Amino acid sequence: MAGFTHLFIPGPTNIPEEVRQAMNLPMEDMRAASFPNLTLPLFEDIKKVFKNETGRVFIYPSSGTGAWEAAMTNVLSPGDRVLMSRFGQFSHLWVDMAERLGFEVDVIDCEWGTGVPLDLYAERLRADKAHRIKAVFCTQNETATGVTSDVAGCRAALDAANHPALLFVDGVSSIGSIDFRQEEWGVDCAVSGSQKGFMLPAGLGFLSVSQKALAASRTATHRRCYFAFEDMIRTNDTGYFPYTPATQLLRGLRASLDLIAEEGLDNIFARHHRLAEGVRKAVDAWGLKLCAKQRKWQSDTVSAILVPEGIDSADVVKRAYQKYNTSLGGGLNKVAGKVFRIGHLGWLNEVMVLGSLA
Repeated sequence: MAGFTHLFIPGPTNIPEEVRQAMNLPMEDMRAASFPNLTLPLFEDIKKVFKNETGRVFIYPSSGTGAWEAAMTNVLSPGDRVLMSRFGQFSHLWVDMAERLGFEVDVIDCEWGTGVPLDLYAERLRADKAHRIKAVFCTQNETATGVTSDVAGCRAALDAANHPALLFVDGVSSIGSIDFRQEEWGVDCAVSGSQKGFMLPAGLGFLSVSQKALAASRTATHRRCYFAFEDMIRTNDTGYFPYTPATQLLRGLRASLDLIAEEGLDNIFARHHRLAEGVRKAVDAWGLKLCAKQRKWQSDTVSAILVPEGIDSADVVKRAYQKYNTSLGGGLNKVAGKVFRIGHLGWLNEVMVLGSLA
């Protein structure tokens, strides 16, 4: 077909031309004396996106899932009790990982289309007088259902109970697109990936940690090797990595961070909200409904749209791709066949979004 292929899945997202060209270079020596000139500023500038002022950030050659695992295995110990909630495919996968890594998971199952149950979190934390819960997990943006949860509310629940548990946040489809304030909200481990709001190909996992999480890692006993903080810290401090880094992606990251800084995070958040509101108004005009049960849950990075009875959402996705060269997201797990998803995050503007709606 003539023309562009239009990408409206919630990741990977569109890549700006400046970022693509920044990665189009010959291979370079990741042990060269000049390499820290690239990497050391990257560590500092990516902290600004997380709004992490006193902690540090790790950049792994992995997807966001690798950064999930890095957070758990470095900061927690086998058998630790963790509080989690499950209300979509990605919060489900996080629970599955925690169980497979040997943690004692207290999981709260919620209706898909809702988010983190702050009242139940507060209740569990108040009841945990012995402080057996070592970490509380919050999926800020559930990509499968188009739901955003209240991270600040999780911190408030911890503080109200005077509970010392660490706060873990999955921000893979939110950080860099939706307001996130690690230091202010007292987030100890924040996870993201390169292929969403950072406007890069998949392949970099970002983990931003607090000083409290770093201290916990020094006594945590879970086995780790590839993702070990101590190996990363020792080499990162000099501008290098304990293994071969994804050098071209790091060059692209430099360009994407420059674009983020140029536009400004507040402007980026406002742009995403405006575009999301446009999608939501279109859905309403079509006479359809979002998977998100209430307005407070509606995501500014992805809309999961319910199809009418008798319609298979997979057919909508297939028709969009085959007839209009447009990629939409399909339904996952419990909402397979019931929703299609429009991703509206990253490098895009009004006319691009109008194309997907048309």
